[in-house]
Amino acid sequence: MAKRKKKQDESILGSLLVMTFFGVLWKPEFLVPIVMVSAAIILLYMYVNVKKLRELRQSGIYDIDKMSGHQFEKYLGSLFPALGYKTEITKASNDFGADLILRKNDRRIIVQAKRYKNNVGIKSVQEIVGAKEFYKADETWVVTNSEFTAAAYKLAKVNQVVLINREKLIKLISQGKRAKRN
Repeated sequence: MAKRKKKQDESILGSLLVMTFFGVLWKPEFLVPIVMVSAAIILLYMYVNVKKLRELRQSGIYDIDKMSGHQFEKYLGSLFPALGYKTEITKASNDFGADLILRKNDRRIIVQAKRYKNNVGIKSVQEIVGAKEFYKADETWVVTNSEFTAAAYKLAKVNQVVLINREKLIKLISQGKRAKRN
């Protein structure tokens, strides 16, 4: 995923440079405006990337990557209250597929936490779908510090399971930290 994004970014910047070059060849009198617009686009691109990198560093995601699965569940148990959810961590064994139970606005949400190095597959989606009736949940979520497989996304869509991947988790962490400061 990161490699694909990097290639896409490089492709966009390369295209911009080629367009700048040919724009100057086509209309040399537009050299200054073309270069200024190109520089502005590059600066905007750099600003957005620096902002994302800062958010990534402040999120603590690298610490999460080092946690055990149980520690990750506890971490989420402390994150969701900052986002306005009443949170309960289920017992470690025989949890019937749900690691956390969240409540907000009279809605009951069950969450399966997956602290993985690799992509999370359909098994996690199947487990949370199976737990929905047991917990009488209104919503089901699977949260990971990683990414999901294409099959997991497909199954989640059909079963209306919310998948929170690494990128979305980082955003939730940032929201939680902002909420704690206010």
